[in-house]
Amino acid sequence: MSEASNPIVSVVIPTYNRKKTVGRAIQSALNQSFKNLEIVVLDDGSTDGTNEVVAGYLHHPNIRYIYQNNQGSLDKTMNNLVRATRGKYIAPLDDDDFWCDADKIKKQVEFLEKNPAYVLVGGGAIKIDQNGKEIVRYLVTERDQDIRQKILMNNAFVHVSTLYKKDAWEKVGGYDEDLDGGGDWDLWMKLGQVGKFYNMQEFFVKYSGHQQDNPGYCETRYGRQGWFQLNVRLRKKHRHQYPHYSQALVLCWLGYGYSFLPFKRRLWPLVFKIRSFLFRNSPYRYYKSQ
Repeated sequence: MSEASNPIVSVVIPTYNRKKTVGRAIQSALNQSFKNLEIVVLDDGSTDGTNEVVAGYLHHPNIRYIYQNNQGSLDKTMNNLVRATRGKYIAPLDDDDFWCDADKIKKQVEFLEKNPAYVLVGGGAIKIDQNGKEIVRYLVTERDQDIRQKILMNNAFVHVSTLYKKDAWEKVGGYDEDLDGGGDWDLWMKLGQVGKFYNMQEFFVKYSGHQQDNPGYCETRYGRQGWFQLNVRLRKKHRHQYPHYSQALVLCWLGYGYSFLPFKRRLWPLVFKIRSFLFRNSPYRYYKSQ
């Protein structure tokens, strides 16, 4: 890649009480073959020693650590993070996930530099348990026109696999803090109104999916009914920009019913296969564990 096409990429890592995993996330960013990075870690008021773990990486000149006093909103934290960056592109990374392809950012930057009409590029994911054992892996819909047919029904991007343009983020107003937990999906649908989508057919990230002893923001913030209402609200907000609103509402109800099932984590791959069969439009293609 020439110097002229070697833009700064800002890796943004929100963290809260994840001293056991945040170092792994940071290291996966440092392991990227693309080196024109700034890595910004925003700590939302951790009390478990997360700050000490991050401090062990601050000798790297391209890492910055920011501490805020428990904002309590993931979307607000993400907006604060992106505002603090100086890169052309933004690469989100959660504190309990890590990139498993050292060329992830390099591939995505090359794609966006060669295809200026695109504003967002993602990739596939590998779900792991708390011991690092693979549960399932999947790829998401590749082409822009196909993603647009599915994005109202399913989140067609894995947040921590994405790379997006910061100026496009600014143009659409960033993450919607009023949604308070659905901001990534909402952001994709807003970005789709100013540019094109693409998902590389490669596995870029291993993610924990927030295990029971390691809950994520939405799991702690919402009960079943609250999460259902948030999903309905999200679809309703974008019903005029993307097709299949009625089917999207049906999927909300199916998801709500699924939340009551026993052993639902074990049934997760089966449920998505059934959903794919019923609607013929799921963005997820599952593969056997390797």
